[in-house]
Formats: sequence, structure tokens, C-alpha cells
Amino acid sequence: MRDKVNLPETFDTFSDHWAPRIVAEYNGNDIRIVKVDGEFVWHSHEDTDDFFLVLDGLLDIELRDRTVTLGPGEVFVVPRGVEHRPVARHGEVKMINIEPSGTHNVGEGSPQSAAVAI
Repeated sequence: MRDKVNLPETFDTFSDHWAPRIVAEYNGNDIRIVKVDGEFVWHSHEDTDDFFLVLDGLLDIELRDRTVTLGPGEVFVVPRGVEHRPVARHGEVKMINIEPSGTHNVGEGSPQSAAVAI
């Protein structure tokens, strides 16, 4: 069993954006924290939903037919196969993503990179 994770302290250990850090594993899923700023690429995940929980800041989740804006404490799940683009227009956003272990942080049609375990 791992020790507890202090999220504010863990966020303070890195400054790069769009580079998730795995802070825990739960039933085959990675609990990831990430700092984002600016816009990401349009992408989709064919095999998994995409879970977003904003802790700090404002995040737009652009979908092809609408935009969902999330503030602190708000959650949105993009269903598998739905093309989307996260955008932090108003400065840095801190958030949690939950994805099946081993999932790359972007889907088909965009650069692939794995999350880093802390």
C-alpha cells in the first residue's frame, strides 16, 4: 500500500504542462494529475471515456457541437470515440484525469506520450 498523496505538494514538484503524473492506481485505472495551459490537439479515445475533474482554474472542453466549461470542483466525462479538445484559455488549470492504466494521454491522430508515475 502506498502512502497518502498530498495533491498541492505534488503539483508543486513539476511545472510542465500537458504532462500527466500518476499519483495512484485504482482497480486498473491511473489517477493522474496534470497542469494545462493553452490548447491541446483535437483527439478521441476509441477504447475509453475521458474523465476530467478541475481542481483550480477554468477549462473548456471543446466538442464538435458545443463547449463545456469546467470550474473548480466540476467534472465532465467525454464518451469514448467522441472527438474533443481541452483548452485552458484563462491561464493554468490543475486537474485530475482517471484513465485505464497504460492509456496514453491523447488518442488516435495526435502525438502519443505516457503519463509519468510519481
